[in-house]
Parts: sequence; C-alpha cells; structure tokens
Amino acid sequence: MSDPGTPYADLSPETILDALESVGYRPNGGMLALNSYENRVYQIGMEEGPPLVAKFYRPQRWSDDSILEEHRFSQALQAEEIPVIAPLQDSEGHSLHRFRGYRFALFPRRGGRWPELDNPDNLEWIGRFIARIHQLGAAQPFQHRPTIDPREMGAVSAEYLLSGGFIPLELESGYRRQTESLQQLIESAFEAAAGYRQIRLHGDCHPGNILWTDQGPHFVDMDDCRSGPAIQDLWMLLSGDRQEMALQLSYVREGYETFRELDNREVALIEPLRTLRMIYYAAWLARRWSDPAFPNAFPWFNTHSYWQEHLAQLEQQQRNLEEPPLPVY
Repeated sequence: MSDPGTPYADLSPETILDALESVGYRPNGGMLALNSYENRVYQIGMEEGPPLVAKFYRPQRWSDDSILEEHRFSQALQAEEIPVIAPLQDSEGHSLHRFRGYRFALFPRRGGRWPELDNPDNLEWIGRFIARIHQLGAAQPFQHRPTIDPREMGAVSAEYLLSGGFIPLELESGYRRQTESLQQLIESAFEAAAGYRQIRLHGDCHPGNILWTDQGPHFVDMDDCRSGPAIQDLWMLLSGDRQEMALQLSYVREGYETFRELDNREVALIEPLRTLRMIYYAAWLARRWSDPAFPNAFPWFNTHSYWQEHLAQLEQQQRNLEEPPLPVY
C-alpha cells in the first residue's frame, strides 16, 4: 500500500467484498472489473436488488475534501434532475467510506451505449444537459478541486516527460522545441480569451463518459471535475475536419443556449485545450507507468513509434493553433 507504483496491491476480491459488507451491503460474490485505470471500479452483484458499482479511489491522489466536493456537486446536479450518476449515501449521509486503507464510494449501476454524435438531435440534447450542468456549476466555485491550468497541463507535463527519460534521446530536442512553441501559442490564446468565466465543470466530458439510452444521455465519472471555461465540456464532442467540427459545434451550441449563453471567446480555446490534453495524457501514462495495470493496458506506450507519432501529432497541432478559431454559426 505504501508503494505508489503498486497502490492496489492489497485490493483483493475478498477485500472488495468485505468493504461492501462493512457498510451494510450483501454482495453475492459476482464481480466484474470495469474500464478504469486511475481508480479501480467494479460492478458487484448483490444478494438482493440490482448490482452496484464500487469505485476504489487511487491512494494519495485526491484529498477527502476534494472527493467529497465531487460527491456534493454530483448530488446537487442529481437533485435538479440532471442525469448525472451520483454516489449513494448511507443512513448518516456519508458517501465516502474507508476500509483497510482504501477509500471507496458506491454508485447505482446505469447501463447505456456511446452516443451517436453524427446525429444532430443527439448533439443538441447533450448540449442542453451540459448547459444545465454549467448553470448549477456557475452558482458557486469549487473550494478544493483543481482549475484548468495551461502551464501545469502543458509545460510541467512536457518537462516531466523530458526529465524522466521517457522520450527517446534522438527526439528530445525536437520534443522540447515543439512543446515550448506550443506552450507560447496556448498561453497567448488563453490571454486573448481573458475574461471568460471559470465555472465548475464535468471536466472529462468525452463520449465514453456519456451513456445513451432510449431516455437520452446520462453523465458518469465526475472524478476529474474541476473549474475552467465552459468549452472544456464541449470540445471533446467535436471531431473531423474544421467544417465538420464547426457544424457539430453549431448543433451543440443550439442545445446549450436553450439554457445558457456560450461565451464565443472560448471557441478560440478548443485547439489549445486539445493540445494540452494530448501532452497531459502522455505525462499521465508516464506518471502511472510503475503501476502494473498500465503496461498491461497500454503496451504501445513508451515505444519509439509511439513517441514519433506523438511528436507528429503535436506538429499538426501547431498548424491547427495557427489557424483562426472555428466559425460560430
């Protein structure tokens, strides 16, 4: 448990089941590991009633206050009938539990499929719900959750990769030059958009965290909720060439502005945010590489071909950043 490289070494199936029993549940022994690497998440069958989802938080990643703030935000959204999956509370109102050194939370199981983002109606529908999340998110600030920080996500992440010996020697100088050039463009874009409002966000609103049913979308995994510009929760819905993304943004925006106006200055942050995510994601994999789950799940990472492709993608992002922002229809 004390080794940050093997934070889940003691999280055996027996420990997981005992943890649920410690808070009054009766698991039937059925267990399915779900697709999560930062935390460990399992679907657990119950003796009575539907299965539950148990999330065991990565030790030392978040403070208790940060996790509880995530929980309160989810619960407040759910109270407004916004389809966010919030953690369950016990009879005393507790949603964060402890067992043998691990912190965990329990959630109702909600199925669904990835949304069809080539459907304009779906984009509008998602836009409406994200706007409602942001309406409540703008009501008060986070006190314990992080803020989107271009330097932390970009320059600090790049330096971690360079200083940690991850980048092949022959690519180091090119990677340093490229990330320094990108950082200048990114910080200039954020300075030009100065004045946008920092609000509470989902923070990681990619299609895999939006599950679709016949009743519409619901949002899962608020683990990365943080403060930042509203466009952070919209840009990951966009893909394709500039014309395609501009059209997709118009549909999302039409739904979004049913409830809340989108600050058009933030559109200029789409490519900067995309670039930051690319650099930050590579550094995230590097920071977690000593966790045995990561080499098993991401065997392509840290190969020579990976770094060549990653650098080529950053070079393309340089060209994207030098273009005007997407048109707003």
